Amino acid sequence: MKHYFSRLLALVLVVVIGLAGCTNVPGNLSGDYRQDTLALVNSLRTAIALPEGAPEKAAAQAEARKQINDFAAAYRRDPALTKLSSFTTMRTALNSLAGHYSSYPNRPVPEKLKKRLESEFQQVESALNRGA
Repeated sequence: MKHYFSRLLALVLVVVIGLAGCTNVPGNLSGDYRQDTLALVNSLRTAIALPEGAPEKAAAQAEARKQINDFAAAYRRDPALTKLSSFTTMRTALNSLAGHYSSYPNRPVPEKLKKRLESEFQQVESALNRGA
């Protein structure tokens, strides 16, 4: 009986782990494109706005990079989204910010890039409100 129960438990664990690994939505995303996009925009605004020298700046930048990667991994292959103006604008903004973080990890985000990102974030929010 004990042998049978341990095999059944092992099988259940394998199935649960297998099913959890099959999802293409990382743990910090809900799977709702609109909601995830708005949450990412707000998170990136916060990370960008932190003053240089703030103790939480490095952690916020690392988290922003992780969120950018998770968002891109979850939504880049969805053909229904790739045609949306909100998605293409968001992708442009994410590529710009990720490029800055990769090329200049110890430098602050330049003011010119901050303004452009804010403009793109506003375009994304407007497009999402229109359903585009």
